[in-house]
Amino acid sequence: MDVVEHALDRSQEEAAAKDVTVHRLLDGAPTAGNAILLERLVQNLVDNGLRHNRAGGELWATTRRRDDRIELLVANTGPPVPAYEVQNIFEPFRRLHGDRLGSDRGSGLGLSIVRAIAEAHAGRATASPRAEGGLTVTVELPAHDG
Repeated sequence: MDVVEHALDRSQEEAAAKDVTVHRLLDGAPTAGNAILLERLVQNLVDNGLRHNRAGGELWATTRRRDDRIELLVANTGPPVPAYEVQNIFEPFRRLHGDRLGSDRGSGLGLSIVRAIAEAHAGRATASPRAEGGLTVTVELPAHDG
């Protein structure tokens, strides 16, 4: 997904400002759909991975093909995420640790938009906490060979 490379390039300044090391593990993962929405999905994942990270942390963006599906994974080294909270982060205006609107941590819409765009493209978005802290968000979409 060239769109992943583009989103990461657009976020280099923010990553540098937070001293976050970005790892790109991008294999060919072609999909089809609304280019603007898919770009928004990817940018939201990258922005979220940087925003909810720690200074000196890391962010991994991975794309790969799995049979008739493609996967986009974005993982970070943010604060610990309790497993029971994971489903809540996909709900509009919901964030971890009691953050409310008006904080510097976003509006709480990023991952709900990611899920809605994935589902509109016959895909799905899931998340799992990382044992070391942070989160891995996985988006699966149909593969498309053009």
